Amino acid sequence: MSSVARKAALLSRFSDAYSQARLDAQCLLRRCIDKAETVQRIIYIATVEAFHVAKMAFRHFKIRVRKSLTPSLAGSNNFEDAVLDYIICHLDLYDSQSSVNDVIRAMNVNPKISFPPEVDFCLLSDFIQEICCIAFAMQTLDPPLDIAFGADGEIFNDCKYRRSYDSDFTAPLVFYHVWPALMENDCVIMKGEAVTKRGAFVRCTQHWGPK
Repeated sequence: MSSVARKAALLSRFSDAYSQARLDAQCLLRRCIDKAETVQRIIYIATVEAFHVAKMAFRHFKIRVRKSLTPSLAGSNNFEDAVLDYIICHLDLYDSQSSVNDVIRAMNVNPKISFPPEVDFCLLSDFIQEICCIAFAMQTLDPPLDIAFGADGEIFNDCKYRRSYDSDFTAPLVFYHVWPALMENDCVIMKGEAVTKRGAFVRCTQHWGPK
C-alpha cells in the first residue's frame, strides 16, 4: 500500500475504534460500573496509555531492526528507508499482547481509576490491543500520527474536540475527556470528544485531589 493509502486505512480504523470498539468497551464496563463518567474516563485513559506504550514499543522495535539490517546495508544512503520499509512489511512481528499487559499495569496504578478496584481491566484487552496496533502502525507514517495531550480543567478547544451531548455548551472548561484528538505534527486531523461543565476545574480538583 502507498503511504497515502496506509494513512487513510489507519484513520478509518481509528474512527471505527471511536464509533464502535469504544462503545463495545463501554458496554463491558457498564456491567461492573454504574457511573457513565467513570466508564468514559477509564476508556479514555486506556486509549492514552495504549498510544504511549505502543510508541515506546515502536522505538524499541526500530532499534532492533536497525541492528539486524546494519551488516547488509552499512553505509547505504537509504538505510533509514530500508528500516522503515522492513517494519511496514512486518507489522505482524509487533508483540501487541506485551503492550496490552503494559497498558493494564499502568491503568492499575493510575490514581484516577484504580481506587477502589471496581473492575478487572483485562475486560478491555481486545479494545486496548486494537488501539495499540493502530498507534504502532501510525508511527510508520511520515510524519507519524499521535494523540493530543488533554488535562481535566483545561480550556475547551473547539478545534480539537466536540462537546459530548451531556455537556454544558456554554462552559469554557473541560470536565473530562471522552476521546483524544488525533494530531499530525501540530495539526488536528480528527477531533476528539470532551465533556464541559461549569465550575469543571473546581470539581476536578475536589474529585481527584489529595485526600
